[in-house]
Amino acid sequence: MAVYTEVPAEALEAFLARYDTGALVSAKGIAEGVSNSNFLVETTTARYILTLYEHRIDLADLPWFIALMEHLADRGQPVPRPIRDRSGQALQQVSGKAACLIQYLPGVSVSQPTAAQARAAGAALAGLHLACADFAGARANTLGPAQWVAAAAEIGGRLDEIEPGLRQLVRDRVAAVSAQWPRHLAHGVIHADLFPDNVLMLGPEVTGLIDFYFACTDILAYDLAVLHAAWAFPRDGSAPLPAHAAALFEGYEAVRPLSAEERAALPLLGQGAALRFLLSRAQDWLAPPSDALVQRKDPRPFARRLEHYARQA
Repeated sequence: MAVYTEVPAEALEAFLARYDTGALVSAKGIAEGVSNSNFLVETTTARYILTLYEHRIDLADLPWFIALMEHLADRGQPVPRPIRDRSGQALQQVSGKAACLIQYLPGVSVSQPTAAQARAAGAALAGLHLACADFAGARANTLGPAQWVAAAAEIGGRLDEIEPGLRQLVRDRVAAVSAQWPRHLAHGVIHADLFPDNVLMLGPEVTGLIDFYFACTDILAYDLAVLHAAWAFPRDGSAPLPAHAAALFEGYEAVRPLSAEERAALPLLGQGAALRFLLSRAQDWLAPPSDALVQRKDPRPFARRLEHYARQA
């Protein structure tokens, strides 16, 4: 479920009247997604995505996200362009919520990617990193090591309610990983959430990179570690998929080769990636927000990923 705010046809028509997008033909809620309301809007000229920002997004960050998406689209990356109205505004208000009309890109999100699709995702991530090299804006990662420490302190006493032994695993890994977290590796703008559901594909080709609302400035190789955690394991987080892992690294390095230091840090960065998603999912599992906008996801598959990366370190 990803439509939390309904938009009446009359309100949508009035909204579109600000743009040179043609008249409204149809609008349909999009089920995919977690935190925002999304609609596929068709006009007499084109298709668009209308996003209403509902949860977990600091509204003060929205201009940064919009500028980043425009920057990437300008540089030929497969990123949907925010649409500006006749007055030059991209950020709007619809049904009382901050909103943005965004370019529609073709493609589908695959639930079980192939190795070839993992290779394409790796190459697309590297292209994104290079394209952001001259992006002037910066945004701190609010879900980095400091947040892992805070989250572990907040919910650590209840983690064994999810799975016996999880409290000890998280306590040990948060302490070790945060103490060793590298500070000297190459930094830049990262997506930070490039799971298969945030990549649009047609066959083995990436046609869209979407959902930039966790993007931030951080370690580039950490973004690759997030990609590995998302694409190189089955959904239950059990034994990794070696062909997928090899393919995504090949795809990435064909565009942006890793340094020796980045390669050596990958097991540690992988632990960080696993902790980030384990802890955010555990928080939602144990204490879902009262507005119930967050769809709970099982944190245990990321505990298995964390154990895998810890064995490699």
